[in-house]
Amino acid sequence: MNSLEPMKTSHEQVQNYYGEVLQNSEDLQTNACCTDTAVPDHLKKVLSSIHKEVLVKYYGCGLVAQELLDGMRILDLGSGSGRDAYALSALVGEKGSVVGVDMTDEQLAVANRHVDYHAKQFGFARPNVEFRKGYIEKLDELGFEPGSFDIIVSNCVINLSPDKDAV
Repeated sequence: MNSLEPMKTSHEQVQNYYGEVLQNSEDLQTNACCTDTAVPDHLKKVLSSIHKEVLVKYYGCGLVAQELLDGMRILDLGSGSGRDAYALSALVGEKGSVVGVDMTDEQLAVANRHVDYHAKQFGFARPNVEFRKGYIEKLDELGFEPGSFDIIVSNCVINLSPDKDAV
């Protein structure tokens, strides 16, 4: 067995769980993560604007985001259905941008279905968010220019990586 076999197995297990096993957030088999019970006021309005399908397919641990993000460029590792990426896209405004990276086709399909919806919801002339398929251990394969992000966020996904040093 080569050194990539265990990583592939871990990735496949995570993709299966988040892509096929889970159908909505009530299906999560853990209570180890924090919850959204104490959402800061500046996020409540933004989160209430997120498309219902994106919210139902949200499997994260909550979003920590400051209020002053206007114009920032953000990379969201393990973006899943896009809930946090969309919330952040509202906070960075039309001059900012958000790129979500996920390895799960089913989650990316949900996120990509609602790009135009959220641009319209937030009053933007064009979308400021995009989603790319990839592994957080191999961000160099996604063509990002060095220094192209002001902020990088991760919502518990690093815990799922079989190669945390690479991340």
